[in-house]
Amino acid sequence: MIAIGSDHGGYALKQAIMKHLESKGDKYTDFGTYSEASCDYPDYGRAVAKAVAAGEYQFGIIICGTGIGISITANKVPGIRAALCGDCFSAEATRLHNDANVLALGARVVGEGLACKIVDTFLDTPFSNDERHIRRISKIEP
Repeated sequence: MIAIGSDHGGYALKQAIMKHLESKGDKYTDFGTYSEASCDYPDYGRAVAKAVAAGEYQFGIIICGTGIGISITANKVPGIRAALCGDCFSAEATRLHNDANVLALGARVVGEGLACKIVDTFLDTPFSNDERHIRRISKIEP
């Protein structure tokens, strides 16, 4: 199950990604925002991150204009490893090496087609479980 959220800058891309997820049969919950009316990205980044950290969702997808602010917000939640990805290689690497559990996207940075490919790569790539990566991840959180 996937938690997804965006601010107004990411709203249109979020709609496209949700449609894409539905076409694949992937289940998700939309944590908002629900329109293009101006709002604050931390509200939605934090909501998604808390739901993933609580174990209610396996993955989160968060979107704002650049993906930067919303990823910073999500990474403040203990247990979250949010990765801002603008290409499929980064999405694959962050799952393999960092066991990232939240994908951040910049709606003003990547187009709809690439964003959906990044989402697929992120969701379909398992963590490697290599000892060196486990060791490194354990050093992230106190």
